[in-house]
Amino acid sequence: MMQNDLPECGVARFLVLLEGPWATLIVRELLHGSLRFGELRDRLPGISPHTLTSRLRQFEAHGLVTRTVFAEVPPRVEYALTPLGLQLRTVLDAMAEWALAVPATRP
Repeated sequence: MMQNDLPECGVARFLVLLEGPWATLIVRELLHGSLRFGELRDRLPGISPHTLTSRLRQFEAHGLVTRTVFAEVPPRVEYALTPLGLQLRTVLDAMAEWALAVPATRP
């Protein structure tokens, strides 16, 4: 599958776009508003700069995130969810609600 080709199945497409734990956590942070790269990295302890950059580029390529460069010295870049990306709020809310229904410990 080429990088920009997505599966026809909606569930498979979702899993390709939000593969791995960092993808949903990046979206979770951006649901609060636009953030700079360093702010995102600070809010996601353990994420490598390479992984964050890769995810943000993938999200931008698929229309989930916008990247805005401000003509300042030093340059300032902010990332924000697009209207399509913001629709993930209901998905993440449903995931969180479901996960909280699962017992934290087994009997």
